[in-house]
Amino acid sequence: MTPQTERFSRIVAGADENINLAEAALLVAAGEYPDLDVDACLARIEELASALQRRLRADISAADKIVLLNRYLFDELGFRGNRENYYDPRNSFLNDVLERKLGIPLTLAIVYLEIGRRIDLPLQGVSFPGHFLVKCTLREGAVILDPYARGISLSFDDLKQRIRNLDNSAEPSRSVIAGMLTGASNRDMLLRLLRNLKSIYTEQKAWLKALSAADHIIFVTPDHAEEYRDRGMFYLNLECFRAALFDLQAYLKMLPTAQDADRVRSRMVELQSVAARLN
Repeated sequence: MTPQTERFSRIVAGADENINLAEAALLVAAGEYPDLDVDACLARIEELASALQRRLRADISAADKIVLLNRYLFDELGFRGNRENYYDPRNSFLNDVLERKLGIPLTLAIVYLEIGRRIDLPLQGVSFPGHFLVKCTLREGAVILDPYARGISLSFDDLKQRIRNLDNSAEPSRSVIAGMLTGASNRDMLLRLLRNLKSIYTEQKAWLKALSAADHIIFVTPDHAEEYRDRGMFYLNLECFRAALFDLQAYLKMLPTAQDADRVRSRMVELQSVAARLN
């Protein structure tokens, strides 16, 4: 285990509210960039937030802070969504997002959250279907913001249309949409980030990188059986047969009635035979 991976595992082992989201996201990126200076990147976030904080009046309202945060991030600094190459893995690495000013909804939301919270905005991430958002709770009610679209505020009709775009038959009620706007935990956001990467690397058949993403996912959610199955398949593709067998055994022990249990058991028989020949 690398020092960065060890540091990540310690961070996510604690209470969710104590997880430093930016630090954990940067430690994920350190898997791609072994020489990444995580602390320097964290200091850069602090510098960006401090530069904005110095411009704010002491009596500024939260609503006005949102306006200034949007101008600062999207007009002045130039952060934007990478619509041209959405599935570029660099869009999921926070160091790259800070340097290139390009990201996907989730990583732009992380930048938005980290800087917004440092200027005392009560922000939360929102795992909205298809597109990660940010929520700011004000006295007047919750404001839903889209950092991928330059921080615009979304109305109920906007949110309803986004659901319709995903499912033409959907006609969500106000209460259904309200249920979709529950605040995401730090673990939720890290899992979404890591699963994005796992999906990209699986599509690319970059098995070693997919394995690293799977390792990190299991640190975050060690009780999720399917992650052991997926990691076992990555090990299998890398011809690490004993490790693959161990993970598939763990999967069936945790979820013996899984829909794919018979198929996994058949694969395990094959692996046991291979492992025996390696002894």
